[in-house]
Amino acid sequence: MKLGVHLPLMEFGDEGQSLERLTRAVDAARDSGFAAVSANDHFLFQAPWLDGPTALAAAIERSGDMELATTIALVSLRRPVALAKTLAALDVLSGGRVVAGVGPGSSERDYAAADVPFDDRWARFEAATVKLRELLGPSSELAPAPVRPGGPPLWLASWGSAAGMRRVARLADGWFASAYNTTPERFAAGRATLPEGFPNALVTMWTWITEDEREGDRVLREVLAPLLKRDPQELAAQVCVGPAERCASLLSRYAAAGCERVYLWPLGDEPRQIELAASDVLPAI
Repeated sequence: MKLGVHLPLMEFGDEGQSLERLTRAVDAARDSGFAAVSANDHFLFQAPWLDGPTALAAAIERSGDMELATTIALVSLRRPVALAKTLAALDVLSGGRVVAGVGPGSSERDYAAADVPFDDRWARFEAATVKLRELLGPSSELAPAPVRPGGPPLWLASWGSAAGMRRVARLADGWFASAYNTTPERFAAGRATLPEGFPNALVTMWTWITEDEREGDRVLREVLAPLLKRDPQELAAQVCVGPAERCASLLSRYAAAGCERVYLWPLGDEPRQIELAASDVLPAI
């Protein structure tokens, strides 16, 4: 199993949003041997949200050999032509290291902000995804073209429903599963529906590694649960919050289920959390 990290696109306390904070996270991930950095996509959220593609562009110079992934981009709302131009530019500037992850999104507020009917999201998403692949391919008129041969691999997000997994197998080059919306057992069941060797990764694995049980409980109750509007006890079994041994145990279950990569999302103090993941969690998986 390899690790990636989500870029710090929002605040969890008083960290602020700045280029310095972003580059410190990228430096820590590169120096810790992480495989990728990624950015998620929201127009509106419970907290102010830094634009994901812009953050990935800012990370290119310091990202070393790491891949740059959108986990995911809202192709239905950004629209295929505009998103294809963005992804192609990122691929050119990074020397061919982009993974184009897309999904319909689950936020009605994002759709309202873009003046798109939320009930139309699935039909719009399929059509937009097909068009995006065409625009990123070798026959596209858009220029400059991506430098990765054949264009960036196109990955789809799915929480693991039967319809969602059929869509992934039909339209995508890889599958992004959502850590706080699944379990190792459900991940394994979803993976079993895909062709043998089909690439996969687990995204949005909220992370706060601490040996202080009370601190871990506080982060669950006061930071993560209110942000996601979820039960903290339910989240405790699904995310990497708590001692390194507990985090390694959860990720080991995902590794046994066939998960190839996990994108961690530190709940603040990104450099330290990235270093702890590399030194105390990854070796125990």
